[in-house]
Amino acid sequence: MVTKKSKITDTTARRVSRGTQQASGIEGYLKRIFALMFGAVALTGVAAFLTLATGAVTHLFNATFTGFSATYYILLFGGLALSIWAQVRVFHMKPGTAAWLLALYAILIGVTMTPLIWAALSINPVSIIWAFGVAALMFACMAMFGYKTIKDLSFLGIFLFIGMLGLILVGIISMFVPLGAGFSAVVSLIGVLIFALFTAYDMQTLKNAYRYIGDETQKNQMAVLGALHLYISFVAMFQYLLSLFNRE
Repeated sequence: MVTKKSKITDTTARRVSRGTQQASGIEGYLKRIFALMFGAVALTGVAAFLTLATGAVTHLFNATFTGFSATYYILLFGGLALSIWAQVRVFHMKPGTAAWLLALYAILIGVTMTPLIWAALSINPVSIIWAFGVAALMFACMAMFGYKTIKDLSFLGIFLFIGMLGLILVGIISMFVPLGAGFSAVVSLIGVLIFALFTAYDMQTLKNAYRYIGDETQKNQMAVLGALHLYISFVAMFQYLLSLFNRE
């Protein structure tokens, strides 16, 4: 004979079991995201190092070293187009293919980042370590905040998207029209703030999305997309901080 007490115990046990399975599942899901993201960051570092070490960075400038070459713009806008296309098509491709595209994008970012790193090496080499360390600390704090907070951050989405578009537009304009040092500093500060908030926003979005993901393939696809979003935020914070630390 099954008593009411035993029924309650069984129900509680099943709930605990489901909760444990879900916790284990989301841990594995987040591990995949961060493994892909950290792998992309490592690829970016290797690509930047090789571009500098082999002298290939000189091909990113024009003959007089007063501006960027056509190669630089092809790689820069090609990487931007690849990022947008991958985000749109990620759920229509195999997770392995999406991961390879993430790797290719990370390499392109590493190459196009080298002029900034080259300038930092000539002004203050230690600033590269400082920028990376501060970006890593900010990323970790904001990612933890986004994961732990019970406050709904979805309202930030539209504002962050508009802010990112504004930063891209200013970045494009600055390639052709010199911006003042003060204005550039303000833009860098805004950029750090926007992508720090993006980290928290994306982290919460990825956490909530796990509840509605169906099969393992979709989880792997979402992991690649999440890694791409977090990678972009981390690299953007690093670049803006490096620019701030090397103002002349």
